[in-house]
Amino acid sequence: MLQTITPHHDAHHTRTMSTSLVALTASMGDGKRHLLLAASGSVATIKLPEIVGALAAAHGPARLSIRIVLTRAAAHFLAGQAAEQPTLSAVAAMPCVDAVYGDADEWGPRPWRRGGDILHIELRRWADIMVIAPLSANTLAKVANGLCDNLLTSVVRAWDTDGAVDGRPKRIVVCPAMNTAMWRHPITARQVRTLEREWGVATTTTAAAAAAAAAAAAAAAADGDAEETGGDRGEAEVANANGATAAAASQSTTAGAGGGGGWFEVMHPQAKVLACGDMGVGGMVDWREIVRVIEARLGLGE
Repeated sequence: MLQTITPHHDAHHTRTMSTSLVALTASMGDGKRHLLLAASGSVATIKLPEIVGALAAAHGPARLSIRIVLTRAAAHFLAGQAAEQPTLSAVAAMPCVDAVYGDADEWGPRPWRRGGDILHIELRRWADIMVIAPLSANTLAKVANGLCDNLLTSVVRAWDTDGAVDGRPKRIVVCPAMNTAMWRHPITARQVRTLEREWGVATTTTAAAAAAAAAAAAAAAADGDAEETGGDRGEAEVANANGATAAAASQSTTAGAGGGGGWFEVMHPQAKVLACGDMGVGGMVDWREIVRVIEARLGLGE
């Protein structure tokens, strides 16, 4: 599987690639919670191991199965550049991770035959929830406009939006991450409105949830834990911006399609010093908050 998105692979990956789809379909009724965790081309992809590690430590492979989908751009951020950027092979070896997929897995290793399983359809059927963290500006644009030119967007495009096909409604949670100017762009605003107002799940962010998000952001700042850091520059401005965002979130409600029949949940980005040096809103929401949302949506606390 991994050799399709990176030139570094071993005989084990080659050997298991041909059976990965078989293993996927065989695991449909394994009694575990199924998380389809995807990442697109943003530096925030380096938080993927943090998310996986926290979930695995809390719940273990007996309760949770994670399958990861990476775009080609996302894979560039996980090539062993630093301790927080392990190789894809290392990510695949983490507890609870049962597979890592790239675009070429949709087409290989053998030619498709009539009656054969189709990866993006089987991933949709398998998943209890799909989380895209991070969601880049490019992938946001594709999703909002229905494009499906890679594995990630094909899963989204084939999602059973009302549960009529698979027999149960399921949610897609997205965590945008991009430069502040990109986030503030009118095109981005229009695309996010599509996800929230036309396709969104009817949810209300409570004051407690907003406070938790603010606390997570404060903890991240204290730990120096951010995918994009600029030291202590602009800390007061970041804290003020995140406080204002949390206060606004505590009053907000997403109406969603059909008064609650939607399937998208957008976790808005936070204010921080970005990799480019700009300070503003655009950094992916703190990974701890993403973990909390995944646990809540999958009922892992039950």
